[in-house]
Amino acid sequence: MASSVPGPRPLPESRYDLSTYWGRIRHCAEISDPSMLLTTSKDLDAARQVIKAYRNHEIEAPTPAFWKAKKQLDSTVHPDTGETVLLPFRMSCCVLSNLVVTAGMLTPGLGTAGTIFWQWANQSLNVAVNSANANKSHRLTTTQLVTNYSAAVIASCGVAMGLNGLVPKLTNISANTRLILGRLVPFAAVVSAGIVNVFLMRGNEIRKGIAISDENGDVIGNSKKAALIAVGETALSRIINATPIMVIPPLVLVKLQKGLLKGKSMGIQTAVNIGVIAVTSFAVLPAALGVFPQRQSISVDKLEPEFHRAKDRDGKPITKVYFNRGI
Repeated sequence: MASSVPGPRPLPESRYDLSTYWGRIRHCAEISDPSMLLTTSKDLDAARQVIKAYRNHEIEAPTPAFWKAKKQLDSTVHPDTGETVLLPFRMSCCVLSNLVVTAGMLTPGLGTAGTIFWQWANQSLNVAVNSANANKSHRLTTTQLVTNYSAAVIASCGVAMGLNGLVPKLTNISANTRLILGRLVPFAAVVSAGIVNVFLMRGNEIRKGIAISDENGDVIGNSKKAALIAVGETALSRIINATPIMVIPPLVLVKLQKGLLKGKSMGIQTAVNIGVIAVTSFAVLPAALGVFPQRQSISVDKLEPEFHRAKDRDGKPITKVYFNRGI
C-alpha cells in the first residue's frame, strides 16, 4: 500500500470517510477494482514517486494524480512489506480468482470426487490469499504453512461430505427443501473451513502479537490483543463475504431451473450460474471488506499493560495506537 512509502508526512487514509461504512465500501471498491490488474511495474514506480513527493511536502495537497497513485499502490502492494502481491491473490483479482472455483463448488449434482476437488481448490486459493495479504509481523514457516493448509482442506472436505451424506436422509422434509439444503452444502463447508483457515494461517499473529504504531507511524511493540481483534474480524468478514455469494446464486438457479432454464442445456445453465455468481461477487466484495477498517485504531487502555504508559518520539503519552488488520 501507499503507506509503505517512507516519509515524515502522514498520508490521508482515503479520499473517503473511513469512519463510515459507506466510506469504507467506496474505499474497498477502489482496492478491489479489477482495472488495477493492468497496473505495471512502471506505473508502480511512478506512483511511489508521487506518494514520496507528498510525504516530503513537495506536493502540499492531494491531487487527482495523488489519489490515482495511492489507489494503484493500495490495490497492488502489501502495506507492511511494500512488496507487490502476486497478481492472482490481490484484492483487485479476488472476484476473478474465485469465480471459477465458486462456480465449481456450486455446480449441481457433484459426486464425491467433484466435491473433494472443488473444496480442495477453494481452500488452496484461500490459503494463498490469506498468506499473501496477512499482517506480516510474523511469517509462517513452511511446516506451519503445510500443516495449516492440510487442516483447512480436511475441514472443508469433511463438512461437505458429511452434509452431502446427511441431507438425503432427511425424510421429514419436502423434496424441494431437500434440494435447497443440498445446494447450500458448499456454503456450510466454505464458512466452517474459512474460519479454520484464517485462524490457522494467522495463528502466529495471535501467539506472538502484531506490530502496533502511534499516529506518527512509529512501531511501539507487538500486541496479542490487537492480533486477536485483527484475525477475528478478518474471519468474520470472510463469513460476511461468503454468505451472499454461496447462498444467493444456488437459490436463484433453483428458481430459474424451474422456469426460464427448464429444459435448457447444461452449457446454458452453467453460463447463467457463472453470470449470477459474478454479479453477486462484484456487488458483495466491497461491502464485506468494508465492514471493518483495514487500518484499525484502538485505545492503549484496551491493550496489554506494557503499553498503557507508552510515549511517542516527542515524549507525549500515547492514547491510541494503530495496526494493519490484514485482509
